[in-house]
Amino acid sequence: MNTENPSPAFARQPEHPRPRRLGVIGTLVWDTIHARDGREVPVQEWGGMAYALSALAAALPDDWEVVPIVKVGRDLSEQALRYLRELPRIDVDSGVRTVPEPNNRVDLRYVARDRRTEQLSGGVPPWLWTELAPIVRSCDALYVNFISGFELTLDTARALRSGFEGPTYADLHSLFMGVGREGLRVPRELPSWGGWLRCFDAVQMNEVEFDLLGRAWGDPWHLAAEAVGAELKLITVTLGERGAAWVAGPAFTPDPARWPATRHAVGVAGASHSGRAERPDGPLDGDPTGCGDVWGATFFARLLAGDGLDDALAGANLFAGRNVLHRGARGLHHHLLGQLSQSDR
Repeated sequence: MNTENPSPAFARQPEHPRPRRLGVIGTLVWDTIHARDGREVPVQEWGGMAYALSALAAALPDDWEVVPIVKVGRDLSEQALRYLRELPRIDVDSGVRTVPEPNNRVDLRYVARDRRTEQLSGGVPPWLWTELAPIVRSCDALYVNFISGFELTLDTARALRSGFEGPTYADLHSLFMGVGREGLRVPRELPSWGGWLRCFDAVQMNEVEFDLLGRAWGDPWHLAAEAVGAELKLITVTLGERGAAWVAGPAFTPDPARWPATRHAVGVAGASHSGRAERPDGPLDGDPTGCGDVWGATFFARLLAGDGLDDALAGANLFAGRNVLHRGARGLHHHLLGQLSQSDR
């Protein structure tokens, strides 16, 4: 973990003795996973934002701490708090709220190594801006991990955009998932996609979601080039074992501290540009659960650490590949750093 050259805008100064704080909005999910690695016996474990939190624990510089902003159901609250306290540099007290509704549970059934079905049960309520405002006020940056897709309404996301002055990055994943019969998650086009994209400085989606977004124009790359600008500066697209691609607007800079300054700029000069970063390890046999969450959290963490775009992409690809070789989120932060975890023993 390289912490020798942090971004000057985020480097801890003598007048700021407290750690920098990264707020993470998401959902902790109790997963039941079938047919993972060809196993006949299902596995139960914490999932959802647990993968992103593990990656942040491994990838963030030492002078940052993570603030999970999450509602947990009373039925699993003790177990959830116990799990969160296992992770280093996690502030469990500021943003975790216990609610009376049953916690989110998902039944995952793999039908191929990179293809699965998801069935949702339970579900905590979305955040209101009046609830979020006092929590995010103490944060320097914000990572939004749409695990259920119901963490925020569009109105709340717009209020967050107006009320939070730090850089924001959002993995839009489950916004592209509707809920069908008996809780089955089904892919869908994103309603009000333009409004959602304008709520964040940078967004992430996978290849399937990117294609769904592009149906509005017929060509997702053309849409992405038109969408990036002063408000939305960067779109990243995870490609599984092929790495990741990106589209950046003229207002994009690898220094997230400078993202908010351009949000209301008019007529930003320059053209959008794009690129691709291949994953060096190629296809791997293992468990792909959580790879997108690990990728996005690592990428944003490395930008916050002061890495350039190429180095941040390389770090994200590296950790996503390592995640494939680890089962579950428990102990994942050790594994990502090349240390032995309980899952490796």
